[in-house]
Amino acid sequence: MPVPTLQGITAQMISTARLTTRVLFSGAADGTPVLFLHGNASSATFWEETMLALPAGFRGIAPDLRGYGDADRDKKIDATRGLGDWVDDIRALLDHLGIAKAHAVGHSLGGGLVFALMMDASERLLSAILVNPASPYGFGGTKDIHGTPCYADFAGSGGGIVNPEFPQRMAAGDRGEDNPVSAPRVVMNNFYWKPPFRAAREEDLLSSLLSEHVGADAYPGDMTPSPNWPGAAPGVYGPINASSPKYVGDVSRLYRAAHKVSVLWVRGSHDQIVADNSLFDLGTLGALGAVPGYPGGDVFPPQPMVSQTRHVLEQYAAAGGTFREVVIEETGHTPYIEKPAEFNTLLHGHLANA
Repeated sequence: MPVPTLQGITAQMISTARLTTRVLFSGAADGTPVLFLHGNASSATFWEETMLALPAGFRGIAPDLRGYGDADRDKKIDATRGLGDWVDDIRALLDHLGIAKAHAVGHSLGGGLVFALMMDASERLLSAILVNPASPYGFGGTKDIHGTPCYADFAGSGGGIVNPEFPQRMAAGDRGEDNPVSAPRVVMNNFYWKPPFRAAREEDLLSSLLSEHVGADAYPGDMTPSPNWPGAAPGVYGPINASSPKYVGDVSRLYRAAHKVSVLWVRGSHDQIVADNSLFDLGTLGALGAVPGYPGGDVFPPQPMVSQTRHVLEQYAAAGGTFREVVIEETGHTPYIEKPAEFNTLLHGHLANA
């Protein structure tokens, strides 16, 4: 069942040559398009307040990505293409809507998708806004600012590293708080934002989280047994495998892109999901003793996610692009919900200047 929308948001089911999905709209139809791309374990619902706050003259557009929300459940993610399925879905959506170029705002996994658009579809972008984005090298299994894999088979990334209780509870529609580790509501309130913050639309946002498609061919996806710690390498289905460094591709595509847009990178000061010592990264958990058999920091250190992003954007700037990094204090993984006024000031200024 679709999550209710706020007044001023219009929801439409749109079918392109690639995907049928729910798309949210705000603002005048002839406004400059701003494309909002959500992260993992969420949907377009997360962007509604930000869309409604856009200045006059802008049109907010937020799709449920393949594998999420009201997107066609029969359309699976081919992880071996990296983020390619989503890039092609976005191209097809823009074509369907008659949009040549749009500003792209991406959060978390959606930020990784904006990186992919900058690499492979930069001609469709007016500018890029990255909000606590996944590393451009992908999530998990790399050990330095250059994205060097810890193992040749990229063990320690992909669907096999997800705590299986979390998607099980998602599939069951668990709205409780009985489990401090895997209850979706607890994960959301402990990690999506900095406690003790609780969102005004907590129930709708939880429904959005629970709407992700779950299964071996969806979230968390499948895995490949590995002789390397922790015994799991990426499989071939689902968003977590798609965002593995095994499949995201050569990041130097970003530097070689003929069209380079200006980038605003916004992150929360207390993010525990995308961080240099992320509590969702096996290198961090292994070092803390939470995952047995840890081979040590020389073999599998925590992935320096923020440092990787900064290094890549510095190389992007050296190749002719521009970026600005801003930290919003006392926020976690979702600063646009935690401190919307501060975030919107940054976003609106970037849109105007771009």
